[in-house]
Amino acid sequence: MQCYVGVLKDALLQHATIEKAQASQRFFTHEVCCMGVNAADIKKVVSEFHMAHKGLCANEVLAITEALLAQAHYNEEVLTAFGLINKYVKRHYDDNLLARFEYWLEHYTTNWSTVDDLCIKTIYLFLLSRPHLIEKTQHWRYSEVSWCRRASNVVWVKFIHRPIANAVYRLDKNLIFDHCDVLLDDPDEFVQKSLGWLLKVTAAHHHDAVVEYIEHNSEQLQRVTLRYAIEKMAPTVRKRLLAR
Repeated sequence: MQCYVGVLKDALLQHATIEKAQASQRFFTHEVCCMGVNAADIKKVVSEFHMAHKGLCANEVLAITEALLAQAHYNEEVLTAFGLINKYVKRHYDDNLLARFEYWLEHYTTNWSTVDDLCIKTIYLFLLSRPHLIEKTQHWRYSEVSWCRRASNVVWVKFIHRPIANAVYRLDKNLIFDHCDVLLDDPDEFVQKSLGWLLKVTAAHHHDAVVEYIEHNSEQLQRVTLRYAIEKMAPTVRKRLLAR
């Protein structure tokens, strides 16, 4: 495992520049340890690693992912670790991988980009072939780690209304609102932004229900959450909700 981790770290360093590190930092409001590798670089490193090591099985790649996560110092190393298993998560591993994802969120994610990347890419693909597990992420909202609480919102955004095979998966809107109730008073800015994101996506399919929810919770909703939630609504509706 150490040999493979070294190969990946060296490959990332070959793409790193100070300019890209500075550019990456502009996306964050707090200091993030960036080596200066962009998304295209990471995609290339992952692709070339798989091409060079075709003999590795899915479980061996998962072991490499966890070894890299345990030794990651830079943000890009975490993103690379997640990217390594993307090609395997739909058809390999069992349901227990969901518990590992939770562990990764609580121990290896340190900013919104690593949370969102894991949720929107890796966990999304995993759940796409296991929709019975989608609601099993609800307890993440009670985590002591704010990044895991953010993930409890982000992991649902692609499943509000999602075609899967020959059917359409629809996350129950009442379940979403019950979930939001728990996080309305969360003190973390990034949890609140993700809560607004979840409501915004829900509004695309349950517009009136989301408006009613916002009106009912107008005194409790934080301003940043509200702004994200109403971003796609008609100007007149946004103005009315903001006035409340």
